[in-house]
Amino acid sequence: MSLTGLKKIVKKYSNQEAAIFLQRFFKTAKGEYAEGDIFAGIKVPVSRKIAKQFKDLSLNDLSKIIKSKIHEKRLIALFILVDKMKKPDEKEKEKIYKFYLKNLKYVNNWDLVDLSAEKIIGDYLFDKKKELLFKLAKGNLWERRISVMSTFNFIKKKDYSTTLKICKLLLNDKEDLIHKATGWMLREIGNRDLKREEGFLKLHYRNMPRTMLRYAIEKFPEKKRKSYLLGKI
Repeated sequence: MSLTGLKKIVKKYSNQEAAIFLQRFFKTAKGEYAEGDIFAGIKVPVSRKIAKQFKDLSLNDLSKIIKSKIHEKRLIALFILVDKMKKPDEKEKEKIYKFYLKNLKYVNNWDLVDLSAEKIIGDYLFDKKKELLFKLAKGNLWERRISVMSTFNFIKKKDYSTTLKICKLLLNDKEDLIHKATGWMLREIGNRDLKREEGFLKLHYRNMPRTMLRYAIEKFPEKKRKSYLLGKI
């Protein structure tokens, strides 16, 4: 499969009506978080299937795709990288990780972050030093979301400390997309270790952005959820 072949198949599955909807849904208008992002109108499952067809593309080829103005092309490139990351070769994993970091500015919408960060950065850094994540937590919107979402990999392996430290760093963040991501990760910790989540919440819930708190306690029993929302814990 070639870059020309990918271009043709993306064109084949493009849908103008769906593209218009997606550009509204992903806030691409002037002044919105994804200003200028362009969609082809391809559904995520279809993008996954396309990625599987082109899974053998080289990093050199992917460096061209990931820079595309078309959102779905960038997504396809990320799906291919995630697939390559599954191979057990540590040197290959390091190459993919470094490639991802080099092209981080193209991982510039929340779905692109959520579908790749934990499976590339999170996977690679699980048994390594985590300084990069704390650096990203002080970066732009997408870098901050990448920072916390990368730790989903750690959460699934029952390592919660990095997530909790990053959530603390992001407590005063101004962006709703960060509130949602941190609240989501706190909820995921609670799904595995409720005591750890509540330990964090009891320290910070009164000063936590409302959206972050709502996401974090979404699965709590109604009585306890209301107690947190009313500040009566």
